[in-house]
Amino acid sequence: MKKLNDYLYSGDTVLKILQRYSEDLKQSAKETHNQIDLLHCNFLLQIAELWQHNDFLTSQSQRIREFYKLMASEYPFLAFTFKGRIKSLIRAEAKFNGYIVEYIYDYYIEHGNYPSLPELKNALNCFRDLIAYRIVISLPKCHLQEGETCADEEIKYLYDVANQLLGFLEERGFTAELSSLRGQKKSPLLKDSVSPYYRDFIVNSESTGYRSLHITFYDNIARCYVEVQLRTKEMDDFAEIGPANHFGYEKRQESERARRDAIPKGENIYFDDAYERGILLQQLELSKLDVNMFSAMNNSLINDGCGLYRGRLILPYEHLSRFQNDLID
Repeated sequence: MKKLNDYLYSGDTVLKILQRYSEDLKQSAKETHNQIDLLHCNFLLQIAELWQHNDFLTSQSQRIREFYKLMASEYPFLAFTFKGRIKSLIRAEAKFNGYIVEYIYDYYIEHGNYPSLPELKNALNCFRDLIAYRIVISLPKCHLQEGETCADEEIKYLYDVANQLLGFLEERGFTAELSSLRGQKKSPLLKDSVSPYYRDFIVNSESTGYRSLHITFYDNIARCYVEVQLRTKEMDDFAEIGPANHFGYEKRQESERARRDAIPKGENIYFDDAYERGILLQQLELSKLDVNMFSAMNNSLINDGCGLYRGRLILPYEHLSRFQNDLID
């Protein structure tokens, strides 16, 4: 079985690693007639295309920046950041294999047998966040009125931004995709015309405590899917450096072990391969990797200049609130 881990100690560039891994995986898939591994290769090709031929991102990021300008005009008192990234190779690989494990496990628990190959292949046509943008807002306390709380006011503004985002981007070549979050509760702050498109993890918070608004668009100009996340600074801190980050990692490990226990080893090669690849990625010691433009002291102190682990940065825009700008002037 070919696995990404075997290619991370040669000193190669991340693109060379991606090329070698996908070529070897494709050759192996042909020899073993493994159609899921062939699909896996096509998934890796998508990442390679985004990294090598990303001129379209100039147009895309410029259109995203227009919304940044609108926010700067309409919410001058807010501080906010716009960030964009192409998903990292390690996280994309983990997500692809993790989804195979999750889908086969859920199917097995519900039906008592395994999905057919066509069903599994169809389920893997679901990745919409290889390119993602995140908008994070914060309201300086000096703008609070008596009786107001920062958390409540920021959530109001966050939903207001969400209500404007969909129509703004659809006028500029993006098409919103209906939410895949079924049976979700709806916030009264989200307009009826836009709520079917948002995955609202604020009123439908996850067990880890993670909160955010997610929406997926198809960019008809760049011809690719993008995900946009909207958070307050408090939500972003919780997700990136708080309990959701650590707890999520622990829960993933616990969940993976439970799924392995439920599926007898040797009964489904697609589950077995994806499970092993995923576990090996979780066990990586980043400080021992030898990848060009990547270094790490441990699994927390990381200097990623190639997109191996942190992802490739598309854009950073930062806006200080008007009050802060006035102080600087």
